[in-house]
Amino acid sequence: MNIKNEIASMPGNFQLSVDRLVDEVGAAEKLGIQAYILFGIPTAKDGQGSSAWADDGIVQQALRALRSAHKDILLITDECFCEYTDHGHCGILKERRGTLDVDNDATLPNLARQCVSHVQAGADMVAPSGMMDGMVSAIRKGLDDAGRSDIPIMSYAAKYASGFYGPFRDAAESPPQFGDRSSYQMDPANTDEALREVALDLDEGADIVMVKPALSYLDIIRRVKDRFGVPVAAYNVSGEFAMVKAASARGWIDERRVTMEILTSIKRAGADMILTYHALDAARWLR
Repeated sequence: MNIKNEIASMPGNFQLSVDRLVDEVGAAEKLGIQAYILFGIPTAKDGQGSSAWADDGIVQQALRALRSAHKDILLITDECFCEYTDHGHCGILKERRGTLDVDNDATLPNLARQCVSHVQAGADMVAPSGMMDGMVSAIRKGLDDAGRSDIPIMSYAAKYASGFYGPFRDAAESPPQFGDRSSYQMDPANTDEALREVALDLDEGADIVMVKPALSYLDIIRRVKDRFGVPVAAYNVSGEFAMVKAASARGWIDERRVTMEILTSIKRAGADMILTYHALDAARWLR
């Protein structure tokens, strides 16, 4: 209760207990922000990330509290296991050629289970972010079998193995305990793979596709929008946010001007929606 810990590498962003989250969302709603994506830090972690689908999990608690306090907002949940596993990877591990790697197929049922749990707790949309092959199909089936065919899926369809995620891993307390995530995230030099991944997710039933990160991948946003013509989201990630804040703190740039220029460029590239840690600042400036 009453936890509001500022994230050192993401000024103005906080780890929040559920009671403080309700208050913060109320303040943001008054600024005109109507959609929120939730990430959770559990009290206990294990090899499977089982707290991700627990009825009393931290995200499930937050969803119920927010749904009770704020009737008209859109609640999205990030669907992955890196925050919930004790090893920091995005699924169950298996040994392959003498090293541990994520077991894609074994992870899919758990991912569907997590999504169903979040929807039952009040989520309006699920956003799988682990880049598992077949994840959209597994989630769609899980939701349909649970009688929730109405729930849209916003897939992190083109998620790159980027160096811009560092501050978020501090925020979510989820750095990999060994290795990295390049075996299931995309090579930053590869553009054609992004289009293939997006096509696969759309075929499996994704309603919205996401490109992550945004700023260094504006060309990918544009190519996805031009090729498929579907709703495209772009994630303006923690490292992109932190660079602006750090440069502004040193007086090297005009924060407001640069932030709005960045967000405009993402929109101009073809994004229909932007996930950004600048949201509160941008909402204040736009008012």
